[in-house]
Amino acid sequence: MSSAELSLGAGPSLSAPTRRLANRFVEVDADACRANFNRHPFVIKHTLVGHPLFSLPRLVELSRVLPPENVIYHSGEIPPATTLYTGAPRNGLSSEQTIREIEECDSWMVLRYVEKDPEYRELINDCLSEIAQYTEPLYPGMIQRQGFIFITSPLAVTPWHTDPEFSFLFQIRGSKRLKIVSPSPLSERELEEYFADLRNPTFKDEYCESASTFDLNEGEALHFPLTVPHWVHNGNAVSISISITFQTYASDRRTLIYKTNNYLRKKGLNPRPYGESYLRDSAKFLAFRATRRAMKLIGRSQGPAPARY
Repeated sequence: MSSAELSLGAGPSLSAPTRRLANRFVEVDADACRANFNRHPFVIKHTLVGHPLFSLPRLVELSRVLPPENVIYHSGEIPPATTLYTGAPRNGLSSEQTIREIEECDSWMVLRYVEKDPEYRELINDCLSEIAQYTEPLYPGMIQRQGFIFITSPLAVTPWHTDPEFSFLFQIRGSKRLKIVSPSPLSERELEEYFADLRNPTFKDEYCESASTFDLNEGEALHFPLTVPHWVHNGNAVSISISITFQTYASDRRTLIYKTNNYLRKKGLNPRPYGESYLRDSAKFLAFRATRRAMKLIGRSQGPAPARY
């Protein structure tokens, strides 16, 4: 499927000078963004191909300094229904060996929360600041900027999953075929459970029929709306990509309301679904935020938390 086929609908036209801004890292069609952001997948262009932060030696260096729980890798010869992160067998190699031998070792790797490294944080902030010129009028208040780098062997599979953030997947090297179930088929109950513990819902065979197919190539980045499930089949060469993600004030509020609803259901109550009552949603949001703030204060009173990075 072409990027044009995924860009459904069209917003009001802009004058030529404002359709695409002269950014350093991304090129965004403002009309396509306005019509599709958080509604349908759509493509933007980028200039990160060949960037030194995505060379294999630099990625080896990054893998050495990230906390072990943020360097996840395993065999890439798995079905799409495999549980993300924990369902696949290990490949028998170290993380450094996996990166250095990625062309032959039939593996899949993710380096999580790479914004902890100052160089990657600067690049992520630069890219998202350029994207924010287009998204802020639609969903204001970009927060919680993060990055996840994927290093994948030829023909490896990234399992079925959904993302709790707004995301743009930047293809740096190689290509991949994405299967995307849009709009999201997840029920309100599934969403509540997902946001509570970030465990992906059970894969259903029917999703193979309903998913759209998209081929992502070097120099392209694909936007995923919130909670749109997808899985990935890598191309015939090594793939390197980075998912650059963020929340907004509104999406963070939604997450906390889903978490609260899940908690209330476990207590035997029957809360109103998200979006049915603004007043009740606001009360849940304020209660959850107050509880979270209190827990943080308790944690501080017990001494500083150990450094994660």
